[in-house]
Amino acid sequence: MFEQNGSVRIGVYICQCGTNIAATVDCRAVAEAAAEFPAVVVSRDYKYMCSDPGQSLIQQDIKEHQLNRVVVASCSPHLHEETFRKAVAVAGLNSFYMQMVNIREHVSWVHANRKAATLKSIDLVRAAVRRVARHRPLERGRVNIHPDVLIVGGGIAGIHAALTLANAGKKVYLVEREATIGGHMAKFDKTFPTLDCAACILTPKMTAVKNHPNITLWTYSDVSRVDGYVGNYKVQVTRRPRYIDEDLCVGCMECIEACVFKQPKFSDEFNLGLGKRKPIYIPFPQAVPPVAVIDPEQCIQFKSGKCKKTCVEACGDRKAINFGQQEETREIEVGTIIMSTGFKTFDPQRIPYYGYGHYPNVYTALEVERLVNASGPTGGEVICRDGRKPKTVGIVHCVGSRDERTNRWCSRVCCMYSLKLAHLVKEHTGAEIFNFYIDIRTPGKGFEEFFQKLLNEGVHFIRGRVAEVTDWALDPSEENKLVIRVEDTLSAFVRRIPVDMVVLSTALEPQEDAQDVRRLFNIGCSTEGFFMERHPKLAPVSTFTDGIFLAGCCQGPRDIPDTVAQAGAAAAEALALIDAGHVEIEPNTAFVNEDECCGCRTCIPMCPYSAITVNEIRRIAMVNPVLCKGCGTCVAACPSGAMQQNLFEDEEIFEEINGVLSYA
Repeated sequence: MFEQNGSVRIGVYICQCGTNIAATVDCRAVAEAAAEFPAVVVSRDYKYMCSDPGQSLIQQDIKEHQLNRVVVASCSPHLHEETFRKAVAVAGLNSFYMQMVNIREHVSWVHANRKAATLKSIDLVRAAVRRVARHRPLERGRVNIHPDVLIVGGGIAGIHAALTLANAGKKVYLVEREATIGGHMAKFDKTFPTLDCAACILTPKMTAVKNHPNITLWTYSDVSRVDGYVGNYKVQVTRRPRYIDEDLCVGCMECIEACVFKQPKFSDEFNLGLGKRKPIYIPFPQAVPPVAVIDPEQCIQFKSGKCKKTCVEACGDRKAINFGQQEETREIEVGTIIMSTGFKTFDPQRIPYYGYGHYPNVYTALEVERLVNASGPTGGEVICRDGRKPKTVGIVHCVGSRDERTNRWCSRVCCMYSLKLAHLVKEHTGAEIFNFYIDIRTPGKGFEEFFQKLLNEGVHFIRGRVAEVTDWALDPSEENKLVIRVEDTLSAFVRRIPVDMVVLSTALEPQEDAQDVRRLFNIGCSTEGFFMERHPKLAPVSTFTDGIFLAGCCQGPRDIPDTVAQAGAAAAEALALIDAGHVEIEPNTAFVNEDECCGCRTCIPMCPYSAITVNEIRRIAMVNPVLCKGCGTCVAACPSGAMQQNLFEDEEIFEEINGVLSYA
């Protein structure tokens, strides 16, 4: 509507961003210089261009001066490009006739010389002016959203997200690779700082998941393939055989009682090896689904075929046991995916001087959680592996956290769960408790009060990193004890403290297969290995793959309240997409000049989003604009130049380069 007789009329707007830009860049000088560039009709500077008055200024100039191109020099396009695109669209201009210049991060924040920063800003604005003149009008595409949701991981994050969506009337598939949902929280005795029973909080939600008509629960299952794009994901789920029919099993446990192994013989994974189980078992009493599992690696029937099958006899007419059960594959279509795959605990054997795995009375915090739990291997009685009831216990903080040799990050929950275990162990045993810490971090609601509660209970706190745990006795008081050697940094001397039990507060780490999972779902990871969010502040539960969201400790260490809050946020994001019915697709995608494409297939393996296929009949490449994210890898790799990209076409880039290098 504005391009009469092919003329280009450009408006340039320089943002002072308060003092973020204006303190280093002479914004008025940049605006005055831009006014002299060819085709620039109006050039202004303003304190906050992203504010309502700033946007109104642009809209008013578009109408009064019949502008058909706009250049905004301000902060990162990642932050406000969409803001200015909407502003020019309101004024009737195609939103892709707007070009942003980043003179905050690229100029002001990296320069100290005001004159040099101003000259650089002028060069960048000149480049944008020449570039925007070559822009073509583009339109966003639309993709319909399938209303079903996939949630990967059945810990407290996955459970809460599933119930939130299901209660909103959406169909949810919850996939968990273990035999039961519940995750790590199911192993806890109590939760800090309120000391609520973990099972009392979690079990009703687990049961609600099982009974909800809108939730399909698949445990003992893995996501094996993911195809498609936002709104239209096709997912393949592989269901491993339990050798028990879930529809027929009622969880009576008679088969477990009847197993030829009259006494439990095999290490119990749920109890971290502190107890034993039979080849047929239910992970824990409140497991959901309450269905037994047969371990084929340990069952006599699978190993020799000579079992008496007393379990089958005990099952009787229900006939739930099926030794011939095979792996199954299910195909589902969903519009959105929530990742809630959780974490693993740090293996303290990587720090040999703490003695874990060498001294039997050195435990991890999660092992002690099982010891104090009434449903644990000792019925809640805290007893050392040598049979003694501990009279002194040392709790070592930051094992695997805040350490250049292992993990640099703080695991956030270790201080508080160490305080909780100190209280619980003291409550169960009356033992004298020592906490060895670097810093006590208690920033949450009620956390500092809980810390004060432990001080009032007489728990000892020694500031200093533990040097070693040893059984070397230097005097009679250390006989048959574990000796913790530590520098007390508040008292400025090295102490030797004999204890009966050592508890290692281990770090939270990414799952071992996090890299494989992120490749499967085409999402990113941080340097630590946790899944990467789109933006740490503005999009903390979104990923760079549209339609896939994060919840819980798969993104980073967090406690239960934060995990539940993030799960609710992820569910809300998925719900917003579903209820919108469609999603708009950015047009800065690659496209193929069919006349120049030779079908060499160079671009196909280069695409990180699997957005390129080959038309076998015409032998040319084809780009799926929904899958394409505009990264430009294929454009750079194409030997014939047939691959191009909207908003980054050759003539636009060349004009931008000429603008940077030109002084005319």
